[in-house]
Amino acid sequence: MKIKVTKLPYETVSKICVNKKHPPLRPNLFWRTLMKIIAKSDLKKTQFSYTKTGMENLKKNEPCLILMNHSCFLDLETAESIFYPRPLNVVCTSDGFVGKNWLMRHIGCIPTNKFVSDFLLVKHIKYALTKLKTSVLMFPEASYSFDGTATPLPQSLAKCLKLLNVPVIMIKTEGAFLFQPLYNNLQTRNVKVTAEVKYLLSPQEIQNKSLEELNTILTNEFSFDNFKTQQTKNIKVTEPYRADFLNRVLYKCPLCQTEGKTLGKGTSLTCQSCGAEWELTETGFLKPEKPFNHIPDWYRWQRECVKKEIKDGSYKIETDVDIYMLVDTNSIYQVGEGHLSHTKNGFHLTGCDGKLDYSQKPKASYSLYSDYNWYEIGDMICIGDMKTLYYCFPKNKEDIAAKCRIATEELYKLETGKE
Repeated sequence: MKIKVTKLPYETVSKICVNKKHPPLRPNLFWRTLMKIIAKSDLKKTQFSYTKTGMENLKKNEPCLILMNHSCFLDLETAESIFYPRPLNVVCTSDGFVGKNWLMRHIGCIPTNKFVSDFLLVKHIKYALTKLKTSVLMFPEASYSFDGTATPLPQSLAKCLKLLNVPVIMIKTEGAFLFQPLYNNLQTRNVKVTAEVKYLLSPQEIQNKSLEELNTILTNEFSFDNFKTQQTKNIKVTEPYRADFLNRVLYKCPLCQTEGKTLGKGTSLTCQSCGAEWELTETGFLKPEKPFNHIPDWYRWQRECVKKEIKDGSYKIETDVDIYMLVDTNSIYQVGEGHLSHTKNGFHLTGCDGKLDYSQKPKASYSLYSDYNWYEIGDMICIGDMKTLYYCFPKNKEDIAAKCRIATEELYKLETGKE
């Protein structure tokens, strides 16, 4: 999937008026039915099935907030298929509106900038629930999982539940990550996908529970390990490309400690510095088993390494980048080249012949919008605010998207005392 790109000077793009965000629209039956038809073909390939728990508590026309773990491109089709013909407004990333603003609004999408304080978002969700009488689907993790485990949730989510005061439904998928993991360039595999749809919280329960209790419930619901599930249930991924681009996730060799020299290709991950090699087996293990036989364990070790770098003052990423900007939904604008640095002081982006100079402090966000092969342009790191987003693509194609996300999360914890 590609996105509309226009090449313009930075000074021209910086003068474009930001699109005003309008209240969401109620999707009509035509769009809901079309989504159902499209989803049917895609979900059939995965032998999709789902179970319900406590859903008899939700009234037929009662608006609700639907929370769903974010695993792959099937997620939206899964939710639309499960809840058809119930009208859904869907919270989604603003760049999804580029070049198709009219369509996205009419199928019920609500735009937001990922990992940016969006004061209008809750207002628009409340509008959909109370005025449009629609349910709202939200992926609170905001980004796909890199290593198959949960990504951080915003601490403000519990407050949001109390403000909205509607039933909360949870959709938890199993197999979706294995079917189409982000690191693997979204290559699909022959894996069955299932889902559990659960009535999680009633309005009365939400009001009677503290914010801490609600956050604990949400954290427990969003705790999962897709590779552990694969191993426990002996789910086989037999495709010969299952380790392609695994270096995006496992970027640091645990044997020689070198970063950026691992290479995932076929069924193996190899360190091009020391020659060490691991096989990703059909059931999701790494062989040989030392020092890690489990991808999330390796990823957690990388996190500990980043934390150590931050604490001893050595953490620093410097890279030359191609810079794209999002200021409206007409296009993504390619504005030139620059330099991105990330340190304990946050992000600093300069470029466009000295015209661009943007800094972002660690407290700005609890996580980072970073992505692999974003709209087929390349691996990407995105920073910015409500008005402007800067999409940075490392010119030397280095694997820093995962490390930058880890560092952003750990810096935020340190700065806010939530380590």
